[in-house]
Amino acid sequence: MEIAPAGRPPFRADHIGSLLRPAKLRHAFQDVLARRATEADFRAIQDDAIRGIVRLQEEIGLGVVNDGEFRRGSYWGRFVQLTDGLAVKEAMFKFHDEHGHETAFTAPHVSGKVHRRQPIATDEVAFVRAISDRVAKVTLPSPSTMHFWRGRNYADPGVYETVAAFFADLAKVYQEEIADLAAAGAQYVQLDEVAIAVLCDGTARERITADGQDPEKLVDLYIDAINQAVAKRPAGMVIGVHMCRGNFKGQYLAEGGYDSVAEKLFQRANVNHFLLEYDTPRAGDFAPLRFLPREKGVVLGMISSKVPALESLDTLKRRADQAAKYVDGARLAISPQCGFASSVGGNPLTEADMRAKLQLVVDASRAIWG
Repeated sequence: MEIAPAGRPPFRADHIGSLLRPAKLRHAFQDVLARRATEADFRAIQDDAIRGIVRLQEEIGLGVVNDGEFRRGSYWGRFVQLTDGLAVKEAMFKFHDEHGHETAFTAPHVSGKVHRRQPIATDEVAFVRAISDRVAKVTLPSPSTMHFWRGRNYADPGVYETVAAFFADLAKVYQEEIADLAAAGAQYVQLDEVAIAVLCDGTARERITADGQDPEKLVDLYIDAINQAVAKRPAGMVIGVHMCRGNFKGQYLAEGGYDSVAEKLFQRANVNHFLLEYDTPRAGDFAPLRFLPREKGVVLGMISSKVPALESLDTLKRRADQAAKYVDGARLAISPQCGFASSVGGNPLTEADMRAKLQLVVDASRAIWG
């Protein structure tokens, strides 16, 4: 299947990557950790679940498929596990909801010099390519994921003299991984960027400033890190950046429109398109899309992966028309605002809810753009 030409996302209907794990797979994650199951048994259960989720994507009519991140405990877990120099510690932020309920979480931490020990996601791609002729998409956590969440304490003392030195080593990990992903058959790589989206939130910026950091310099740093990461990507590989305000069991990390980062991010990030959250008023309006260069597209995340209620097709059409006031409709696409399961636990939806949401993505894309 052909990838769309430059200037628009590869498909009018897309999804963000993580999908709800079936109960058997969720239990298998617990069993292998508790040593009640072997790695071979676990792998067999993963393989079977992935065959099922790829078949679901094909049946719905998606032109792009992935493995639902079914081999991962969380969207960044495998990256940390398989990269030397990365560990896990408590984050300085918390998830929350509209009612003020909060949930602490853990995040990557730098414990030593960073380098790629082994491939991270090539087996995910190779398996999907072996069972489907659709375009294979794979997701990776963005470089900022390995730095932002613990503030100035992102690394053990003395490991790196400068942040620049850390990101230079980290960029090599991405460059090597992206080269191997291409060799495995990946045609579309998505970087999940949460930190820059969080930096759209005034309260988060205050928190960063109190930690002794400059939010604007962090935005610059993270855009440069994306560009370093993808600098050696093969010709023809599509790179998308998903902007995410946090997604854990229906809770989020931040709110606020893209106004404060849009011009820098859209114009300076050396990627093909952006996948933007637009599911609630917390995301702001479409006006920041006016900064999108002509050679880049945008996927409008207007369908919520956090609640089961289905969006109105008429509302989705109307909102797509609003977005088209700021960017040519030929460069637009639609998706859920985020994945359905950034970690094994997933969001408060059923598998039937998820299927209905993904079907709505496809149906809306056809209704809006034909």
